[in-house]
Amino acid sequence: MKYPIGIQNFEDLRRNGYKYVDKTNFVYKLADEGKYYFLSRPRRFGKSLFLSTLEAYFQGKKELFEGLAIYDLETEWKKYPIFHIDLNTANFREKDSLYNVLNDYLTGWEDKYGARESEATLALRFKGVIARAAEKEGCGVVILIDEYDKPILQTLRDPELQAEHRAQLKAFYSVLKTQDRYIKFAFLTGVTKFGKVSVFSDLNNLTDISMDHRYISICGMTEKELLTNFKEGIGELASANEDNETETIDKLRMRYSGYHFEENSEEIYNPFSVLNTLANSRYDDYWFKANTHTFLIDILKKHDYCITDLNKAQVKANMMNNVDSNPIPVIYQSGYLTIKSYDERFKNYQLGIPNKEVEEGFLNIFLPLYSSAGDRFSYMEDELNHNTEKEALQQIKEKNYAAPLYR
Repeated sequence: MKYPIGIQNFEDLRRNGYKYVDKTNFVYKLADEGKYYFLSRPRRFGKSLFLSTLEAYFQGKKELFEGLAIYDLETEWKKYPIFHIDLNTANFREKDSLYNVLNDYLTGWEDKYGARESEATLALRFKGVIARAAEKEGCGVVILIDEYDKPILQTLRDPELQAEHRAQLKAFYSVLKTQDRYIKFAFLTGVTKFGKVSVFSDLNNLTDISMDHRYISICGMTEKELLTNFKEGIGELASANEDNETETIDKLRMRYSGYHFEENSEEIYNPFSVLNTLANSRYDDYWFKANTHTFLIDILKKHDYCITDLNKAQVKANMMNNVDSNPIPVIYQSGYLTIKSYDERFKNYQLGIPNKEVEEGFLNIFLPLYSSAGDRFSYMEDELNHNTEKEALQQIKEKNYAAPLYR
């Protein structure tokens, strides 16, 4: 079996025989029912691959979707002009870095659709090229923006440069509203959603599906998807570790599941860690080790937050997207915390560590990196362990079964 580890291009995945967990029902539903969307999910949860799937769909590449859910749902397979911006790989810690990246994209599009001297800013150029593309092709354009928030997260240590990035992005993204008549579809992804005083303040036409129960499994993997698509890999993992299938599934669930993106929703598995585990027939903290955690350290320091309180964090429902003034929502959106419960009466979310991988990652990788701990490191480690044990005991008392912290 070919596991799509690191494969972010849908066409590459399909033409080269990699295993694909079918998410195309979401593609059809989004395109059929709406126009402007935003999705927040942790890194390496499949956002880039989903955007690439959208791109292939709006390019009318029907042959790539044979055997998938959307193949018989769609009847037109029409081709649209696409503006795909990927901010995931660039370094935005230098002055003019964001301008240079956006300018490069615009220059390429202008080579195809033309430019005007009067369009002196990035926003005006974006506005103009959208209109010209729609007029030339005779249909609305599709706009796909991956990791829109990367420039902001990379400059947490440089407030002045971050403010410049925010101003540029706010003006650039506002074009999605002013050029509505030329746009067929727009989809933005990121780790975080910055609030009303930030880059989204002019984009009241965006539908945020991050906590929409209809799209909970749009990225990541449900247990049904795991068992349906990777039975062979589960068997090989079981043999390699001298376990039976039930024990193997229990280990996978304990280590990599536990993500809830809405109250009372089904649990989602971390796809990056699951795929690596199956490919290597070895359990490890693949997702946690692959992240740098720099922005998490920066935001915790900025707010002087005590990390031993992370596993008992609470946040009001109306503050879940307020990442500008509260560190907890961004830590949740980044995948380090998940929703444990919701108090309907007080509109309050109880958050906690999702699974064993994240718990061990905090203890073994993150705490040593958190340099401000200094000689308090041992105390903080003991406190985090104490909090996890305390919660586990409470769960045992309430539910009468042995349950670890992250369940």
